[in-house]
Amino acid sequence: MIEQLRPMAIFAYVVQEGSFRGAAKELGLAPSRVSAIVSELEESLGVTLLYRSTRKISLTNEGKVLHDHTSDMLRSVDEGLNELNALSKEPSGNLRISIPAFLASGPLNTAIVGFSKRYRNVKFSVTYTDRLLPAIEEGFDVKIRVGWLEDSALMSRKFSTGQRWLVAGTEYAQEHKVPERPLDLSGWQWIRFMQQPEKLAFLSPDGEKESVNVKSQIEVDSIDAVYHLCKENAGAAVLPSFLAERGIREGKFRRLLPDWELSPLGIYAVWPDNSRRESLALVFVRYLAEQGLC
Repeated sequence: MIEQLRPMAIFAYVVQEGSFRGAAKELGLAPSRVSAIVSELEESLGVTLLYRSTRKISLTNEGKVLHDHTSDMLRSVDEGLNELNALSKEPSGNLRISIPAFLASGPLNTAIVGFSKRYRNVKFSVTYTDRLLPAIEEGFDVKIRVGWLEDSALMSRKFSTGQRWLVAGTEYAQEHKVPERPLDLSGWQWIRFMQQPEKLAFLSPDGEKESVNVKSQIEVDSIDAVYHLCKENAGAAVLPSFLAERGIREGKFRRLLPDWELSPLGIYAVWPDNSRRESLALVFVRYLAEQGLC
């Protein structure tokens, strides 16, 4: 088996790069040599791994099975080398991070300060925004994302699960009958966060599901703006529980339907699946894990 590890790694690179030429460039080998190594691997295994044409390659069923395992193998090796590198070499360079603006006053900022003190040669550029940025574009090394991930091109590590509460400004709530179920909110005005769906699904303690359409006169792209508009009694709003609790403590909010649950949101660190040794993104994510944040 040991003698097949190198050919399997080369096969994984061919699939990753989409061609023998691309893999050859990445590995520093001749394309003909890469092709020959994969052919020798197929012969030794007694299966065909790739369909070859003049324009492209594609995986056979057997190739898909092997690639699932070889890609995991390479990823594990890269992670191991990255950890060793972090121990043996002082990280340096620029690290560009995107964080939701409503998390700006939380433990992530504390972690950034701690990381910057540990690694003095790392320069941070942090963007705080509640706007949903493209998954990999715009040049960010790490993004903190709230929601459920769908992009398989991303590496990710989960921080936590955030709860959401339904609230309204105290005066606005007093002007309306106390709702007993979501459908009782049909005539209410809402302050809608633009990333929030127009239909909200609730779950009762008995497991009953009920949805309500969000009728909003005001839509904003900032959770902080939702918070302040709610304090001004512009309507009902869905907020992260820690912000909702703050408004309730101040006497500005009233929680609505406390026995009905809204689906929670995952909080993740995500980064492109192209990390290699000396990746600041990986060093930073490991540091977050060390701090108990993910």
